[in-house]
Amino acid sequence: MIFERGFGKNTGLGSALSQEILSITGITIREIDEPGTGARFDMTVPNEAWRSTGNGA
Repeated sequence: MIFERGFGKNTGLGSALSQEILSITGITIREIDEPGTGARFDMTVPNEAWRSTGNGA
């Protein structure tokens, strides 16, 4: 529900917008926390959606 527009106290657009922007590049994000433990997210980045800078970063 956190990624639905209007969810939360302040309209919930931040998470919904973030998910929409990431999905354009094929990146997925999901919430994987348990109630009362804080927010934790899992992002999956396809091989073709990232690149290395070559400096170990």
